[in-house]
Amino acid sequence: MPQYILRRLLQLVPVFFGTTFLIYALVWAVPGDPFAGKCGQVACPPAYIEMMTDKFNLDDSIFVQYFKYLGNLFTGDWGETFNGVSVGELIGNAYPVTVRLALIAVAIEAIIGLSAGILTGLRGKGFLDNLVLMSTTFLISIPVFVTAIVLQIVLGSELGLIDASVSEDATIGELIVPGIALGSLSMAYIARLTRTSIAENRHADYVRTAVAKGQPRSRVVGVHLLRNSVIPVLTFIGTDIGALMGGAIVTEGVFNINGIGGLIFRGIQNREGATVTGVVVLLVMVYLLVSLIVDLLYAVLDPRIRYD
Repeated sequence: MPQYILRRLLQLVPVFFGTTFLIYALVWAVPGDPFAGKCGQVACPPAYIEMMTDKFNLDDSIFVQYFKYLGNLFTGDWGETFNGVSVGELIGNAYPVTVRLALIAVAIEAIIGLSAGILTGLRGKGFLDNLVLMSTTFLISIPVFVTAIVLQIVLGSELGLIDASVSEDATIGELIVPGIALGSLSMAYIARLTRTSIAENRHADYVRTAVAKGQPRSRVVGVHLLRNSVIPVLTFIGTDIGALMGGAIVTEGVFNINGIGGLIFRGIQNREGATVTGVVVLLVMVYLLVSLIVDLLYAVLDPRIRYD
């Protein structure tokens, strides 16, 4: 296991450099004047442009800029915006809200999706199976922003059960409905994936052997069937965590949540390359870490999997 972890960490190094360089190049090498609109309705004075060009190394090649950025990043310096605001401070203020929102969405989609998939996978065809298939098809066909707007209008404006916009420091309770909206699409996929996986594995040889040995149904389902069937679901949830972090921009915009999504949107809108680069690099790091954790959990769920 230690050798596998070390090997996987070494494999993540070129992935990290490749993705972060691509992100940096796309953000900072975009054609156009990076100082457009930075000084209001008038053009920025030459002295300001010269100072900012030197500060952000804009005269250097993209490779030199990238490695200077990485050097600062590894020392904990996430850079500054053109207004002199620390990107690390912006991320520190916005990231906890997005993490709470993403975790709520993952919890909702995992609990409801797994429960629906397990019930329908074990029972087979019937009313419940048809109901789950119809509801998941309905959720898959609706974009997340539509679900968010509908929930906001119905529960907020019409019924008054929630606030249409969350507070600046959103609590767990305020993020439940946005979390439902954010995780609705993945919840449908998890339900279908779990249903299919259990329906396939329930007739496997190891399940028949466990039943033939007279083991209780709860042990057959919980220990043998569920542990093996949940592996593809775990893969989906692991990759979905990174997607939820970046995809929260729509949900956060609908419910006026001051998180990473809004930070990226404002960074793109104001052409703040340091902000956009810093946030996306952080999302890449989270995604790589989660993918490593998911790989290690395979051996816990399935004893047949061994990393030598």
